[in-house]
Amino acid sequence: MPLLTFIPSRLIPMVVALVATIILAICFWLPHDDLGPLIGAVATAVLVLAVAALLRGVRQDWRMVESYLQRLGVADDETVPVPGQGSEAARETMLVVARLHRRWRLRRERVAARLDATESLLEALHDPLILVDAERQVLRANQAARNLFGEKVTGRDLAAVVRNPQVLGAVEAVLGGTASRLVEFTQPVPVERVFQARVKPLRGAVMLTLHDITAIKRSDQTRVDFIANASHELRTPLSTLLGFIETLRGPARDDPEAHDRFLTIMHDQASRMSRLVRDLLSLSRIEQDEHMPPTDAVDVAQVVGDVAAALELQARARKIRLRLEIGDNLPPVVGDEDQIAQVVQNLLSNAIKYTREGTDVTVSAVLTDGATVGGGGTSPGARWGGRQTGRMIAVAVIDHGDGIDRAHLPRLTERFYRADAARSKALGGTGLGLAIVKHIVNRHRGRLTIESEVGRGSTFTVYLPAAHGAEAAWPDESAA
Repeated sequence: MPLLTFIPSRLIPMVVALVATIILAICFWLPHDDLGPLIGAVATAVLVLAVAALLRGVRQDWRMVESYLQRLGVADDETVPVPGQGSEAARETMLVVARLHRRWRLRRERVAARLDATESLLEALHDPLILVDAERQVLRANQAARNLFGEKVTGRDLAAVVRNPQVLGAVEAVLGGTASRLVEFTQPVPVERVFQARVKPLRGAVMLTLHDITAIKRSDQTRVDFIANASHELRTPLSTLLGFIETLRGPARDDPEAHDRFLTIMHDQASRMSRLVRDLLSLSRIEQDEHMPPTDAVDVAQVVGDVAAALELQARARKIRLRLEIGDNLPPVVGDEDQIAQVVQNLLSNAIKYTREGTDVTVSAVLTDGATVGGGGTSPGARWGGRQTGRMIAVAVIDHGDGIDRAHLPRLTERFYRADAARSKALGGTGLGLAIVKHIVNRHRGRLTIESEVGRGSTFTVYLPAAHGAEAAWPDESAA
């Protein structure tokens, strides 16, 4: 026994097996007397028991290693200590596995951090980005792309997302082995926008990035339109001013009455040019920002009240009474307060100018359902803007003027278009008021409807989306 204390417990079966094997070998060489078979049988039994013990120790080591591996798999992100039992070989094996597990976990954490950073970077990109596989299926779309094409983009064919033959042709060409391609295309809804699409190959896939160049295109077009419109509209008042100046410097130099009369006309023409330039600049600014919807919350009831108060004196001068019909508990709308005020002011100012003296001009604001916009009415009318869903605030301006012939209605929002040009100029109109209203409504993703009947008056209605999450009571239909 003292000898066995110097031998590790795991090696005792091996030592016993070795001794039994030596005894068996000696028995084979001894004479076959009575003790030989007995000693051989005992040695054989000892050998079998030693081998069984050895195999049992190996199985225990294997189970211990297996259990350790299972614990590592369950506690994937934790450090699992190596057990103190088992043979030296088993413990060495578990230590090696533990080191490999720690290295693999650290490497996985680094890769996960890089993937998260890349994901956050792609989502934060201002420009839409779409990744397309070799079958032209959308693999990935960042938040900007989902905002442009809708949330259900991934997994669809690119043709169902970007319905433009130039872009699809560029993607097919790059998938076929062509180098990067650059094309321009127009996205018509909800507001027309111009994009520059860059298509690049990417390891068996294609990366499509879109850069919004609407502002650049509109800026160029605005400069061209401004020059053309300004030169056309300013020609008449400038010619008038030059003619009166020459008259005052010549034949009417010493005529005080002509001075007063001509200076009054010159003042009116100069004021008209000032209003024209102001409206042109306002329209240019609105068109440049039309593709960027506003995000502020605006109290429409407050805006309507303020505009009506500002135009009260103008209405009294023509013996016109302004009537406000504002619904209760109206929710705010998503918009730009200054631009919404400009819409109400343009419509109300036109109504005061063109309605009959001594009549009423009504301004109403009610909550309505966007799905029913433009769905009723028997009067001839025209509509601008796409069909909307959800709650909307309808702001209507109703006058009792001469009305507008239905042939003019579709063109009323064109620049400088006037149903009655002489009357419009006499009243100081520039022909840009309704064009400004249309573009502001487009920027707010709203809708404009015009209904008019000759001899009875006109109704101009602007629909603006209500802010999401705003609490407001719907009208009680049962009480109607």
